[in-house]
Amino acid sequence: MISAVILIDAESDRITELGESIADLPGVSEVYSVAGRHDLVVVARVKENSDLADLVSDRIRKLPGIVGTETLIAFRVFSPRLMEGMFSVGMEQ
Repeated sequence: MISAVILIDAESDRITELGESIADLPGVSEVYSVAGRHDLVVVARVKENSDLADLVSDRIRKLPGIVGTETLIAFRVFSPRLMEGMFSVGMEQ
């Protein structure tokens, strides 16, 4: 499984519409409207790099109102919540 964060710059009057459209795309886990340098932050989880390329290049970047994107591919996860869940599988609480 490949996890990625996609930072999106959008036309300001289309942010809500884009967020809703992107949230419906296969491979997209979450979409956040954020304050700061970028307008939207997308968390994606796909099976292969080619799936990520399709998601970003063939779907997201072609949506009307997208000004630019930057994709960050995750190498490792350091989330206490996720680690806790991994080690508690099958254990009674």
